Amino acid sequence: MSDTNGETVLLLGAGERSSELALAFRHLGADVVTVSDHGETQALTALIDERRPRYVVADAATVATDALIAVAERDDVEVFPTPRATRLSLDGEGLRRLAADELGLPTAPFWFAGSVEELTAIVAHAGFPMVVKPVAAAPGEGESVLLRPDDVEPAWRHATAAGNLKRVIAETVVEVDFEVTLLTVRTTGAAGPTVHFCEPIGHHQNDDDALESWQPQQLSPTALDSAKSIAARIVNSLGGRGVFAVELLVRGDEVYFSDVRPRLQDSGLVTLRSQRLSQFELHARAVLGLPVDTIMISPGAVEVSYPDGEGRAVPDREIRAVLADALAVAESDVRLFPATAAGDDDDVPWLSWSTATAQDPIVARDRARRVATAVRRLR
Repeated sequence: MSDTNGETVLLLGAGERSSELALAFRHLGADVVTVSDHGETQALTALIDERRPRYVVADAATVATDALIAVAERDDVEVFPTPRATRLSLDGEGLRRLAADELGLPTAPFWFAGSVEELTAIVAHAGFPMVVKPVAAAPGEGESVLLRPDDVEPAWRHATAAGNLKRVIAETVVEVDFEVTLLTVRTTGAAGPTVHFCEPIGHHQNDDDALESWQPQQLSPTALDSAKSIAARIVNSLGGRGVFAVELLVRGDEVYFSDVRPRLQDSGLVTLRSQRLSQFELHARAVLGLPVDTIMISPGAVEVSYPDGEGRAVPDREIRAVLADALAVAESDVRLFPATAAGDDDDVPWLSWSTATAQDPIVARDRARRVATAVRRLR
């Protein structure tokens, strides 16, 4: 077991998710330095030289990859995720070619286009419906569903406006039963790399943009074996240690690779209640080289309500009344955060994590929704 006492973790991230991860590292005896401004290579390199961390952990997509590559070449520091994994997480084309062409993972049929003309030719060949999205953007950003020829040019403009490159990926729409996130933990030890799997997490975005996720999402034994095989192959190819969120499409016994994020995701917040070790604790343990387990102690669900607009000033008495109603739901919990820094008299939008457990994931989902409904009164 590693001696973590006195070792410094430089955590590149901001927001409540990064705060939870920092706390998990501190609970294991690590000294944590959190940096929210991490997009400039020279400044990040200077900070690393000053702090001399043992570990550099990126919990954000917008990280100066050049600096991480340079730091990863040193003998006295480890970088997670690996620079290769960070780069591929920002390169949808490179990631898809790795998965389909090099690893042979099952995916929806896909093509890449660098102009409206190329996209038009692809659609003429593949037919409708198709999904078009940027090759480099956050999940869901710039995504469109094409149903007719008139949709092609607007979809191109939408995708390229959201992405960093004038290039898009076009996918055939595959009929699926549901999407799942398979949190996969990669560790290394004397016996070499090992992967551990959490129970599958189902999720979807509600009409009000709240994210709902639940665990477990039931898969057939055949589909679960396929999901684990796909996740292990892509995660081992990316390398490093930590939690990877592998996104999969499931139809009966068939499983298709969709995406992988080498960092924690909001869909994994359900593990705060459902597992013995949350995604934050698993990530911290794996990075520090400590033993992990992925034991689920109860089916659970979470609804993440994102702030919509500027919010309003909410008296403390009203906040307590709302929380009293929310926490009256059986086996529930709420984490409530101001989404912006503000003074006492300012209007503050609220971010909330509403979680619940039950003996059945359907009941857990219903409880989490009831908790979130109560909390939304703070908007």
